[in-house]
Amino acid sequence: MNGVHDMGGMHGFGPVRRQEAEPVFHAPWEGRMFGILLSLGPHAVHDPHGLRDALENMEPAQYLGLGYYERWLAVTEKALIAKGFLTVAELDERTDAFKSQPDAQLDRREDRELRDRMLHAIYTRTSPHQDVGIEPRFQVGDSVIVRNIHVDAHTRLPRYVRGKRGVVALFHGVHDIHDTQPEDQKVPPQPVYSIRFEGQELWGQSAEPHQGLYLDMWESYLESA
Repeated sequence: MNGVHDMGGMHGFGPVRRQEAEPVFHAPWEGRMFGILLSLGPHAVHDPHGLRDALENMEPAQYLGLGYYERWLAVTEKALIAKGFLTVAELDERTDAFKSQPDAQLDRREDRELRDRMLHAIYTRTSPHQDVGIEPRFQVGDSVIVRNIHVDAHTRLPRYVRGKRGVVALFHGVHDIHDTQPEDQKVPPQPVYSIRFEGQELWGQSAEPHQGLYLDMWESYLESA
């Protein structure tokens, strides 16, 4: 999807300012939002297309005007209402109650089983590798060109590299593809490569000397050069 979220290579947004020793969450509510979304996973709130597709379909001005977890909150509220978990009236009533009493204590319910499941999900790493006998089409050192693909759903292919030439630097293995797929189709996993792009290939004469960029890309994004 060619939306405003795909900012790579775009001008006009100012410098990226890094914060030294940046905390994981800048405010307690951000951590709560992370926990809420994680706990909602089994309820398929953002199905069928997922959270990323919902974020990318936000109105551009709203997307740019909100912070990272504010976007999560906005699309999750919308999804909960659409799926019937909440009504607008219930949400407004709760919001007004806390506006009038900002120091009011939040309701709290202890659920040790749910807590343990969420902690397990956060701290357990699952390997993405799929041992399904699929052989990679490309080898390390091969020259490739990124396909100029324009889709109307979520994709991990940034538009600033479409049509650009790179070299296979590493083969990661075969992984499930995370682009939005048709609901009625079973899409097999694909080989994933690390592709090195020279700075001048991407940015022209404005690139820094000897600059290179590595991107991990599924095989369907690539053509032989």
